[in-house]
Amino acid sequence: MTDVHNKATRSKNMRAIGTRDTAIEKRLAQLLTQAGFEFRVQDASLAGRPDFILDDYQGIIFTHGCFWHHHDCYLFKVPATRTEFWLEKIGKNAARDKRDTAALTAQGWRVLIVWECALRGRLKLDDAALTERLEEWICGGGDAAQIDTQGIHPLTVFPPHRK
Repeated sequence: MTDVHNKATRSKNMRAIGTRDTAIEKRLAQLLTQAGFEFRVQDASLAGRPDFILDDYQGIIFTHGCFWHHHDCYLFKVPATRTEFWLEKIGKNAARDKRDTAALTAQGWRVLIVWECALRGRLKLDDAALTERLEEWICGGGDAAQIDTQGIHPLTVFPPHRK
């Protein structure tokens, strides 16, 4: 299947995809605020530039787009064009995510990944369910975890590779 856009149009569309204040970040920020949590955003001094930093709970929250970070869910589709390029790019994103999570964990941070599918789409969690999962992790003091359409699950973190 060929791309429906020419190369220039596709390039323009891809450049327009934001990395800050995305719809899923805005929704999560609203839920955290309504639940009474104080947080900072986008701290460039921390590995991966976390979307949300909850200093009082030593917690880091990332919102990950299912396509860009290769989540095994209905929102991830292997591109039909330039497949090798996209799989390599997405694979590098996923490897960087693992490296950043391991580095943050080694520094004493707890890390939570909230997947896009939990925040939007036909199977998303409603606000009450999502807030409950967030509070469970933030206040429960658990280790690294992830939230998707099925709820909250542990996240395996490997220590950073030492040379």
